[in-house]
Amino acid sequence: MSEEQQQPVFSIEKIFVKDISVEVPNSPGIFLSRETPQVDVQIHTQGGAVDEGVFEVVLTVTVTAKVEGEKVMFLVEAAQAGVFTLRNIPQQDLEPLLGITCPNILFPYAREVVSDLVSRAGFPPVILSPVNFEALYAQGHTQADEGAETTH
Repeated sequence: MSEEQQQPVFSIEKIFVKDISVEVPNSPGIFLSRETPQVDVQIHTQGGAVDEGVFEVVLTVTVTAKVEGEKVMFLVEAAQAGVFTLRNIPQQDLEPLLGITCPNILFPYAREVVSDLVSRAGFPPVILSPVNFEALYAQGHTQADEGAETTH
């Protein structure tokens, strides 16, 4: 093989919204609520091979806002996906790229989609705080090592 074929390759092929959902189950009455909602944010990543050297990574963000304990103001879910080419990369480096680097690339897009969806639902935008995907990745591996189910 030539030296050029041995060079590591990492490139973004496509970034897209795979799935989005907005629910405002208690409308229109919920718009009269003056209570500050409790906002819960859940983040999940998954990645897998699409073809040889080509991978899809999906970053799913679920935001639920509730008032009066359990009354849902809104629920927004966005699955932001990307197709990445990763070639000539050592196996031990592949998982961290898929679990840390790719979600870091996708996160700003997911943050924008969530903010836009919440605004379109009639509420002030939710601006997601930065996420430490390295810590989530490490946490997922610690749980896997302990035999627990991994959900980031």
